[in-house]
Amino acid sequence: MKKRIFDIIQIGYKGDFPSRFFDIFISVVIILNILAMTLETFKTLSPAEPVFETIELITVGIFIVEYILRLWTADLLYPEYGKLKSRLRFLFSYDGIIDLLTILPFYFLSGMIVFRMLRVVRIFRLFKINSQLDSFNIITGVLKEKRNQIISSVFIILILMLASSIGMYYAEHNAQPDQFENAFSGIWWSISTLMTVGYGDIYPITVVGKIMAIFTAFLGVGVVAVPTGIISAGFVEQYQKNLHSDKTYRDVSHIGEVLADGESGFIGLTVGDINHGYGMRVLVLIRGELTIVAAENVTVADGDILVVETDRLKKKRRRK
Repeated sequence: MKKRIFDIIQIGYKGDFPSRFFDIFISVVIILNILAMTLETFKTLSPAEPVFETIELITVGIFIVEYILRLWTADLLYPEYGKLKSRLRFLFSYDGIIDLLTILPFYFLSGMIVFRMLRVVRIFRLFKINSQLDSFNIITGVLKEKRNQIISSVFIILILMLASSIGMYYAEHNAQPDQFENAFSGIWWSISTLMTVGYGDIYPITVVGKIMAIFTAFLGVGVVAVPTGIISAGFVEQYQKNLHSDKTYRDVSHIGEVLADGESGFIGLTVGDINHGYGMRVLVLIRGELTIVAAENVTVADGDILVVETDRLKKKRRRK
């Protein structure tokens, strides 16, 4: 029963009607919850507020049940870990954190209700819009690959923000003691200036302050463009990799298929582990309706079909 519930609440295949029905059902629940949350803010719809509250109560109840089921079946989602460690891994995973943050605001922390909007991402995953090479995973991959450069550029922005705030305090404190009360009073001004927003609610009035503001604005244009350029370059690199990824497999003459199940021992391993540890070369993975490029860091799940070179597979079997 536990395995069947796990299959139903995970992304389903067309041939599994209960699983596909659950995908559509939970998508409708997410939309209804966000719609009720949005409509109850309109004063003209205040007579219907009890209806919105009822919808919110029911949908949050469904979220709670789903969260408990996902926590219960976490050991099937992460078979390489034990029961306790797999549940902890789910609790601190993206899905686990977002699911929890969509439930808590109903009871307390009402200001965090905005996190329910992140549940919309679940709809993309349920309908398999988010495949192995889609834009969501490309964004994640670029951010991971360029994280050191991005962190460095953000650190530079923070230093400039603090420096401009302190400098503006000494330039404007005597003229505007209520606006620039201490060294940290100019943080809001420095953020809006460095980010080229410039709300105009706090601004310098002295000559020195205006000159500093000019330099800060010019620095903001250049500094903010740095992480943007890093991310853009990462997208171009990733696009070029995906564009020419088919060249890797031109030397393949014979292929075969291996089912990843409990007997194969491949579940939970990465493609790199299989390539280096089993003497075979995985070309692609077939996961339901998805065909996944066999990148080194792709983890094999239960039921995956591994397309491998048959020559290497035969050699491996002969060695056994």
